[in-house]
Amino acid sequence: MTKRHVSLPSDAEEGLEAFLTEVDDRLSGPEDTCEVVRDTLVDLYGDREAWERWQAGGDVSPAERVRLQGYDPCNSTIESEYYAEKDEERFRRSKHLQWLWRQFDATPMADNVDFALRFRQMLADHLFEEAGENLRIFKDVSFSYGHNITVGDNTVIHDDVHLDDRGRLDIGSRVSISDGAHIYSHDHDIVDQTEVSNFHTVVEDDARVTYDAMVRAGCTVGENSVVGARAVVQGDVPAHHVVVGMPARSIAVKPGYEDVAEPVPEDGSLPNHQSDREIPYDLPDDLDVFDEFGRDVGGPVDPHERPHRR
Repeated sequence: MTKRHVSLPSDAEEGLEAFLTEVDDRLSGPEDTCEVVRDTLVDLYGDREAWERWQAGGDVSPAERVRLQGYDPCNSTIESEYYAEKDEERFRRSKHLQWLWRQFDATPMADNVDFALRFRQMLADHLFEEAGENLRIFKDVSFSYGHNITVGDNTVIHDDVHLDDRGRLDIGSRVSISDGAHIYSHDHDIVDQTEVSNFHTVVEDDARVTYDAMVRAGCTVGENSVVGARAVVQGDVPAHHVVVGMPARSIAVKPGYEDVAEPVPEDGSLPNHQSDREIPYDLPDDLDVFDEFGRDVGGPVDPHERPHRR
């Protein structure tokens, strides 16, 4: 069974193309990204009159001022802004584009599928390190940064997916990631959870990560494999295998691929190569090291004396 081809009415299509072209051209040009994002959101939210009144010195209520200021990503903070090891120069622009992505998803237009998929494709071309053709990303997909993600052609990412690229995340072509899935590229130390390690995580071509599944940092989901609903992947999924459970284990090979699929142990356990895929990073020498939870974990490790990741 295939899907139906659906198109917008010609008038709506004309307006959509004009809008996408305008935003794409401005993001590709020399303008400050904050201004492009601000102007786009002011118009998407129908606040142009209030914005111009405020800019002309007119009266606005405190709530209106907060709302109008909030369209500008330079007046916002997001969670990943607090990550000490991030690339500050790359993050500045990706933060602005993330802000546009997230605020767009809060508008009614985010439910207009044809419009929204094309808008997110355009944004992904600017935000991701690499975004393939015919990339379909649905509503409320989140990222750590965005700029450490590569995605191939004809991949679909459904609602409420989290793509963590605090390390590096590569997603292949023709991949399907179902609603609520989380794919990670960073991990926390078991003793001091403020100690973070970053990894390279890969989802290879034609793989499926299904509903509410989780892929741990540093794992590879092999070509043409399937991760079952709510599975927790803690090792490498071999190509063509179907894995389920917590932790995920192989229960089958896709029919027709028995002769080319890599064998696994009888219990279906997955090999873990996370340690081979750690991405080292440097921290600023003047970093204010502290435990955000205000704890003294005690024991054999003093969190304030742990070496920086290098």
